[in-house]
Amino acid sequence: MKLAYRLWIESDGKAFGVGPYELLKFIEKTGSLFQAAQEMHLSYRKAWDLISKSEKRLGITLLYRKVGGVSGGGSTLTQEAKDFMKRYEAFHAEAKESLLSLFEKYFGTEDLPGNGSTTPGSNKA
Repeated sequence: MKLAYRLWIESDGKAFGVGPYELLKFIEKTGSLFQAAQEMHLSYRKAWDLISKSEKRLGITLLYRKVGGVSGGGSTLTQEAKDFMKRYEAFHAEAKESLLSLFEKYFGTEDLPGNGSTTPGSNKA
C-alpha cells in the first residue's frame, strides 16, 4: 500500500499544478516555450494553452515572450513567475510532508519512501 496524490491550485478552473510548474522549469532551462514543449512531449499549442490559462486564472504574467525573427524568438520567466514557483515548491513540499505523516498515522509505514506522489522536479506531469 502506498500514498498517491496530486495537488493543484484552482481559480475558476485548474490554474497551476505540476504540469505548468514543470513546463516553466523547462522554459527556464531552454529559454524557449517550443523547446520546453518538445522536452515534455507536448505540442507547442498545448504548452502555449497551458501557460495562457495559468496566466489568466492566476492573474499574473508568467513569461516574457520574444517573437522569432532572424535571431529567433524566446521566452523567459517573469520575476512574478519565479516568485510564484518558489511558493508553490514550498507549499508542495510541506503538503507532501503533512500527507505522508497522515498516511503513516492511519495506515502505518509501508512503502512510505517510494510513495508514488507526483512532486515538482520529478518530471512526472
